[in-house]
Parts: sequence; C-alpha cells; structure tokens
Amino acid sequence: MSSNIQNRDRSAKLATMAALLAGLVGCSSSMFQRGDSAPNVHVNVDSIPNPIPRHEPLSRYGNPDSYTVLGKSYTTLNSNKGFVERGIASWYGTKFHGRRTSSGENYNMYAMTAAHKTLPLPTYVEVTNLDNGRQIIVKVNDRGPFHEGRIIDLSYAAAIKLGTNKSGTGRVEIRAIDPSNPTAHRDKPADQTVTLQAITAPTAIIATATNSATQQPTANPVTPNLYLQVGAFSSRSNAETLRSRLTSVAGNPIHIFASDNPSQPVYRVRIGPLVNDLAAQQLATRLISQGINNASVIMD
Repeated sequence: MSSNIQNRDRSAKLATMAALLAGLVGCSSSMFQRGDSAPNVHVNVDSIPNPIPRHEPLSRYGNPDSYTVLGKSYTTLNSNKGFVERGIASWYGTKFHGRRTSSGENYNMYAMTAAHKTLPLPTYVEVTNLDNGRQIIVKVNDRGPFHEGRIIDLSYAAAIKLGTNKSGTGRVEIRAIDPSNPTAHRDKPADQTVTLQAITAPTAIIATATNSATQQPTANPVTPNLYLQVGAFSSRSNAETLRSRLTSVAGNPIHIFASDNPSQPVYRVRIGPLVNDLAAQQLATRLISQGINNASVIMD
C-alpha cells in the first residue's frame, strides 16, 4: 500500500513539474519561432481600458524559485516592491492568442497584459514609452520575452496604446505598482542600465567616457544613451587592448567607461551611441566573428 502511495505522489510531482515547464516556455519563449503577427482586423484600443491594479494571489505554477529556458537560467523575484527597469519592449500577437500563459491564464492579445522574466506573477506595472511619453498599465501574467535584448513582451493591444506596434520594439521604462498605494512607484529613480539578457543591474553606473577624440559624426540620428557593451575588465590595459582590436571593425566610436569605485575598478568597453536597438543587435551579430559572443545592449 505504501509503495502505491509513493508512486502516486511521485507521479503527481512529475505532473506538476511538467505543467510548470509547459507554462513557463509555452508562450513567450516561442518568440524565437517565426509566424507571429498582428491580427487582420482594426483594434480600437480606445475601448480597452487599463486594468485596475488589485491584490491577487501569486500564481501557483508561474513563480518557481528559478527556471531554465533555452539553456539560460532565470531567478524569479520574491517581491515586486520598488521594481524599476529600463530597456527594450516588444509585443506578441496572433501566434499565441488563446494559449496558456505561465500564470495559467489564456493569452489574450486584446487585453492589457505582458510577459516578464523575473517579476512575480501577477504584477501590475506602469509602462512608459521613453520616445513619445505615452503611459499604460498592464498586468504581467506570463514569462518572457526570451529574445535577446528585450525586457518585456506586451500584448498587441498594449503595444498599440504605447505606440510600439508598428516598429515592433520601443524604449520603455517599467515600474511595479503597489495596489495599496498606486502612485508610490513614481517616486523611485530609474535604474537605466539593462543588459542584453534584460537583467536589471543592482545599481546605476556613474561612468566617465575616455578617448572622446575618436568620436566621429554619424549620418543618422542616434539614441544618446544606447550602447553595445563588448567587455568589462578589472584591468584598464585589457580594456584598451579590446578597444584597439575592435577599432577597425566596430564602425562606431568605442569608449571605455570606468566605474566610480576605486577599490574595485571596472572598465567597460562600449560602442556607440547607436541609432536604435536593431542597429545594436546587428553590430553584436557582426562582432561574433571577432570572438565577441556576450555583447550587451546598454541604456545608460
């Protein structure tokens, strides 16, 4: 009898794990696949209100301590209190409409929802388009995006309201909302450093640019604070070596930004400023042939 009970318990645990994994990777991780698109109908977002933040129980399956997608591990946050992040937003649409999200809800591209890698599910966040000033509120109920260089995946309706649906991506700031105090999130300064893997840096870097004489004018308008970070070193000479090696292939000014902590110096090698996120990703792809496989999109 005890053996049968143990077998049933083991089967139940395996089924729970399978459901968890299916929820985590079933929707937004598929952004690596082709075929997602906007619906073939006009969406009147004026009739779609922002959700009203409210206290909700955490998703049973959407909040593991950690999880792995496409060989990369992510640690979920225990709390969303004070969470602020800046980076690149994308959106997902018809390919995932009706599919189960990581929280167990079905994805509705006409609802004001979003996916995030580490925020507790659910979390309500205010999203600001840093280019046009538009603001929306979305309910984060899914995991993702697992495409490099993105910090949040918006529903199609949310992307329209924010003005990023046509370009596909946009520079945004996201702030977690406490339903008990819906305006408190606006008092926290933003952390403006976001890596290609969309991990929020714990502290903003106060950096000093060097070798400004190497800057060249560009024919296209640039995003003043968008860079591609190609290395970080405790030794300045190593940073200088990398900059020299990439000078002929980067196609943009290369800077060395020094941290402001003299006891633990860090010298970050960055290329830019760059025109947009797409240009940064194209440059990152081109630098793979130079052995640079871990470049990061930086907004600083």
